[in-house]
Amino acid sequence: MRASLILAFTVLAVVSCLLGTVMMPQATVGGEKNNREKSTLDLETQPVNLEDDGELVPVEEDMHEFMEYVFQPTYKRLKVSMATAPADNAAWKAIKADSLSLAEAANLIIMRPPGEDVKDWNKYSVDVRNHGKEFYTSARAKDFAAATKHYKAMLNSCNDCHKQFEDGKHILSP
Repeated sequence: MRASLILAFTVLAVVSCLLGTVMMPQATVGGEKNNREKSTLDLETQPVNLEDDGELVPVEEDMHEFMEYVFQPTYKRLKVSMATAPADNAAWKAIKADSLSLAEAANLIIMRPPGEDVKDWNKYSVDVRNHGKEFYTSARAKDFAAATKHYKAMLNSCNDCHKQFEDGKHILSP
C-alpha cells in the first residue's frame, strides 16, 4: 500500500511538471526566435535573479575582468580554429560553440554600460551580437568562407568599441 502511494505521488509530480513545462510560455530576453513574435521575460512567472529594484545585475561588474574571463579565452580558441578550414565535425562543433558563446555574451555587455556614450556602447554591443549570430549561422552551415567573413566583421565591431572605450588598446586580429 505504501509503495503504491509513493508511486502514485511520484507519477502525479512528474505529470504536473510535464504539464507545467508544456504550458509555460517560452521567453526570450534581448533576442528573437526565427520569425516568431518577440516575447519578453515575464518577471512574475519566470525565475530570474533580480535585485530588489527589478534590475538584472552582473556577477562581475568590472569590464576588464569580464572581458578577460568571458571573451578572451573564447577569442583565443577561435583565432586558432579559424586559421584554416575545419577538417571534421568536431572542429566545426568547436567553432559553433565559441561563436554562439561570443554572440550571446555580447548581450551581456549591454548590462554593463559606461558612464557616457551609452548609445555608442549599445550600438557596438548589438553589432558584435549580430555579426556573431551570422558567424554562428555560417558555422552551422559549415560555410567556412561566410564564417570567416562574419568572424572578421565581429572582430571589427569589437575593435571599433575598443578604439572608442579603451583608447585603442586590446585590438583583436583574426
